Amino acid sequence: MATMTYRQALRDTLRAEMLRDDDVFLIGEEIGLFEGSYKITEGLLDEFGERRVRDTPIAEEGFVGTAIGAAMLGLRPVVEIMTINFSLLALDQIVNHAAKIYGMFGGQSSVPLVIRTPGGGGQQLGATHSQNVELFYSFIPGLKVVAPSTPAEASAMLKAAIRDDDPVLFLENLSLYNTKGEVPAIEEVEPAEIGRAAVTRPGGDVTIIGYSRMARVAAEVAETLAAEGVSAEVVDLRSLRPLDRRTIVESVRRTGSAVVAEDDWLTYGIGAEIAATIQEGAFDWLDAPVRRVAMAEVPLPYAKSLESAALPSADSLLAAVRDTLRATGRAPGTTPAPPRPLEPAS
Repeated sequence: MATMTYRQALRDTLRAEMLRDDDVFLIGEEIGLFEGSYKITEGLLDEFGERRVRDTPIAEEGFVGTAIGAAMLGLRPVVEIMTINFSLLALDQIVNHAAKIYGMFGGQSSVPLVIRTPGGGGQQLGATHSQNVELFYSFIPGLKVVAPSTPAEASAMLKAAIRDDDPVLFLENLSLYNTKGEVPAIEEVEPAEIGRAAVTRPGGDVTIIGYSRMARVAAEVAETLAAEGVSAEVVDLRSLRPLDRRTIVESVRRTGSAVVAEDDWLTYGIGAEIAATIQEGAFDWLDAPVRRVAMAEVPLPYAKSLESAALPSADSLLAAVRDTLRATGRAPGTTPAPPRPLEPAS
């Protein structure tokens, strides 16, 4: 195992996949000479040349369309869109072409395309550069959408995405790039299973569900609760489409309550889908309503103090979990709720 940043895990995995398969190539704005806005592609132009590391004009619809055509002809393009906010300029290509081609042509043509793109607030980039619009893409059949939270998972899921024959949106939160974690030797990393959530911390008192940055915040909150004698189970979704409903339901059936954390807005968000999943699959096991923690329903302010106030934090998640624990009688100093019978999830 080596300790490396999320950024380095992505860069090393891209390099390993390019060495493994000559059909893999990179395309996007400033990924070559400038080595990427976030230095994910550092050194790759020098090693692989312009044929496989393609700088493009500022024209998202154009270069995403180019990548779709290349994928249909058998190549495996990895597109870097500088921020998920700019992916809106390529929405027609992603939603009406990448997601639809396999089905509309009866499986005669696959689109093995990866679109890597970062999002998220906290960097004082203003309202139009700080969004989490993954819901747009998670809503669309024909796309796969993944959002790993650790360097090891970023490597395993990027390998899986590049080798997948379907188009994959690979979401990266800007705040994760400098986070560190242990990663096996890159050539030994096994591709992850897209569509499989992970229980990253087992527990029995409450389930905390998150993805990307908020999965890390959930782990931090669980650590704080452990010091108070509360056993919180953490579920990292990792994949937003397909969504691993079974793991979510099984966890909530074990704990009897759930708090969902996301960086997106609350209304119509990913958390709403998870809450509906829990209601359908674990209603009889719930000792309290499902709580959701999300961003304030505003365009994200530029001012640092206002930006921080608008974003979900460890403190806001901790407060929601404590409220849930009080409602279930499992908060420290309260009478525990009686155990609920367990049955396998359907």
